[in-house]
Amino acid sequence: MTSHPLNSVVLHRDDPSKSALVGNVKVTREDWINAARVMLVEEGAERVKIAPIAARLDVSRSSFYWYFKSHSDLMDALLEHWSAMNTAALVAQAGMPADRITGAVCNVFKCVINPDLFDNRLDFAIRDWARKDPTVRAALDASDAKRLKALSEMFERYDYPPFEAKTRARILYYMQVGYTDAELQEPMAERLAMVPMYLLGFTGHLPTDAEFEEVKAYTAPFL
Repeated sequence: MTSHPLNSVVLHRDDPSKSALVGNVKVTREDWINAARVMLVEEGAERVKIAPIAARLDVSRSSFYWYFKSHSDLMDALLEHWSAMNTAALVAQAGMPADRITGAVCNVFKCVINPDLFDNRLDFAIRDWARKDPTVRAALDASDAKRLKALSEMFERYDYPPFEAKTRARILYYMQVGYTDAELQEPMAERLAMVPMYLLGFTGHLPTDAEFEEVKAYTAPFL
């Protein structure tokens, strides 16, 4: 079989930080999920098939059934991976402590900045998949509800009235969703320069110098 590069995915067998695989095992369940994730992002849900993933992994198709009962089982695992990564990350970032609401929103911005924390391309692919699959649509709706609840509660912690908190949460969240959907190809440095004004729009307050410097320092490795 021909080996194909798995853009941005390091297989267990190629990662020196991982334990060695035992016996004839060449890939792990996580490898299958990661390979399926790359295919979902690059080609769409309808192209996520067992045989081409096996070719990418350079393993036989039969090895798939060590880890999954069916193709549907793999797709369910992809949804679980997305929720455990993206939804959990945004909820966690919204709940992080900060002295001011501007600092709290800066914590949420880290989801947009750091692809290891929150995979924007995967989120976009899930939204596209949801347009064609009612089960995925239901999962997406549930995820959006969790994220918006966490953001609303974040604003309420800083004494915004509940209805205003809910409204500001929607403005913040759907603006970020729109950024991904628009595929602006905007340099991170350009977006970073606009952070103080974004914070003013989202919260009604400008960040402190220390808050802005912290965001710039966090962003530096991704420029």
